[in-house]
Formats: sequence, C-alpha cells, structure tokens
Amino acid sequence: MWHNRSVVIYRCVDGYHSWRGSYVSVCGSSGEWLGATLRCIEIKPPVNHLSVLNEKCLHWRAEKYEEDEEVYKVTYVGSRDYERSFHDRGKRRLSSKADQLELCLNLLPVTNYSISITALSSRCTATISTNTSLTAPVVYYREFETPVPTLRLRRSPNTLDTISVYQVFVLPVEGVVMFDCSSPVSSGISIKIKSSTEYITAQIDVGHVRTDMNFTVGDGLYYGGFFNAPLENGRNYYIILRAVSQWKSTLKSSCVLWAKVKGTSYVLRVSSLCAAASIGLVALVLLGGYCFTWYGRWC
Repeated sequence: MWHNRSVVIYRCVDGYHSWRGSYVSVCGSSGEWLGATLRCIEIKPPVNHLSVLNEKCLHWRAEKYEEDEEVYKVTYVGSRDYERSFHDRGKRRLSSKADQLELCLNLLPVTNYSISITALSSRCTATISTNTSLTAPVVYYREFETPVPTLRLRRSPNTLDTISVYQVFVLPVEGVVMFDCSSPVSSGISIKIKSSTEYITAQIDVGHVRTDMNFTVGDGLYYGGFFNAPLENGRNYYIILRAVSQWKSTLKSSCVLWAKVKGTSYVLRVSSLCAAASIGLVALVLLGGYCFTWYGRWC
C-alpha cells in the first residue's frame, strides 16, 4: 500500500507459468479494484510423444502457447556393437508452426542411435534411443569388354564392411536352373550348393575390396577359400553376383545376373558400363533352353 492505493501482484504456482494478461490488480482512491487478467497455464515439455517410425522418421507433438514458429535442433549419434571405431553423427534444423511434426533422417543400418531434439525458444531437450536393423546390401560394380566375364567390384559409402561379402556363383545351364538368392549361410558366410554342378567360384570380403578390385571368372586363383576354376569350353553358364550381409541370426542378400556365357563366348552383359544394382530375389529361375537362343536374349 502506498499513496492511498493498494496493489496486489499475482504469481503462478509451481508447475504453471503466466501466459498473457496483467499480473497486477490496483485499488485506486475510489476504492474499486482493477482486476488482474493474468492467465496461468500448465508447463509442458515443448517436445512430447517423441517416437521413431520405420527406423528413420522422428514424430513428435509440439507443446506451444503461441502460434509463433518454433525452431528445433536435432542431433544424432550412432555406434555399432561389432565395429568399435564406427561413429555416425549428424545435425538437422526444422522450423515449423505445426503441432504435429515429422523429420526423416538418413540413419544407417545395424546401428545404435541416440537422438536429441531441442526447442530453441525454451532450450528444452527431449531424447530417444533407437536401433536400426540389417538391410539388403547393394551390389556395386563396373563391367569390362573382355573374352571372359570381368568386372571391377566397388565398395559403397557407409557399407557394412565387416559383416558383408561378395559371392560369385557359376551355374552350368542344363535345362531349368534354380537359384535361391535368399539361401541361408553358415558361419563365415559360405553357402552349400544343392546341385553338384553349381558352385561358388569366389568369396570376397567387402572390407578387402578397399576402393575397388578387378575380378575375372576362371583365373585359377583362390578367393576366400574357393577355387576360381576355369570355365569348360563348349559349356553354357550363368554367372551370378551375390552380396550378403549377416549380423547374428539375421541375413540379407541381393543378387544380379551378371553374365551369360555360351560355349567360349561371353554373350550377355547384364549391366551398362557403370551399374549399381540391388535386386532382392527370393528365387531366381533361369530357363536355360530358352535363354540361349538367338543373340543371347533375356529370358
């Protein structure tokens, strides 16, 4: 009280904060109070119901008290159990007036992530953890014009080097040829061929490819414990390139029909001069009698 006036100052209780209106009520010389218009609302985290969908997209609800645009800063850090030296870090910013928000990130497979979102107006942060699963590898290669199938294998960025291999299959064409790209593998990522005529001619750890490496079918060398035997003259073959990634009990693979050899002629080149193929085939069925017709056309 002072100078014949009385003043009351209002404050929101703990857990609430003032939002609009006057926090002062004055009783003047007339003896009437001018009422305070203060409104108290519950304090809520600016980022609520944070979740990760499809192992890459963040969803959250924005708790805002005004219609103003909010700026969010998103940071993520990833690590891998089987690769101690691996770290994946990234930052994103998003400005929006919306109440329901979504932001998709480029998260890598088989990685443990910690993701934080900060609302810059309040500097409050919400954090969530997520684990991404194994995905089918991509086959990267470059092909050359040679008398026998030759290509240059290439590593892709951020590949799963330590848990991935390339496998080269030779399938002699005898009627109908069945090849299951999703066939399970044993320890060391090797495969058992159902038919004695089919065989793996090479298995190459992706980590050993470095930037790139050349590989020719039938060069008489050993690759991953498999003998790259020369092709027999006068026989027809399919050459299949398979990429396999395996972590614990989960396996993912993708295949490309790389080449078709008729007799001693390399008659079909599946790729263009530079190709990146990822074909998740459950079963690749090759009709040998039909495929080896005029000009080596596709089945």
